[in-house]
Amino acid sequence: MADYTKPLPVIEKWNAPYWQAAKRHEFVAQQCRACGYVHLPPGPACTNCLSADQDWIRLSGKGTIYSFGVYHQLWHPGFKEEIPYNVALIELAEGPQIISQVVGCKNEALFCGAPVEVTFEAVTSEVTLPKFRLREKSS
Repeated sequence: MADYTKPLPVIEKWNAPYWQAAKRHEFVAQQCRACGYVHLPPGPACTNCLSADQDWIRLSGKGTIYSFGVYHQLWHPGFKEEIPYNVALIELAEGPQIISQVVGCKNEALFCGAPVEVTFEAVTSEVTLPKFRLREKSS
């Protein structure tokens, strides 16, 4: 792995299982034991009822592009070689939404409602990021 110059997540006690799963190429979210709400990003409490009693569940990794933008201006020096790059809001099959990047295609191929699936990029020895790629509707 080359030196990674983009922002990295802060791994804390309450989100460590998420990052450990990503390192194993497993996509997970928290599910509240009190109300059943499934949410991302992980947090110390349910974003629906504020209960701290949560489980980790495995997600299918499938979803659709809810919204996206293509950045043509450099906002962080780590992205210099990728201009223009996309940032997408992905609505997962299980309900939660996640902000990520769609990789492996030209930005012109993106559209709202496009089916996507998770893929993983190991960016450091400790951090593997979930990203998404376009998929066929039937898969």
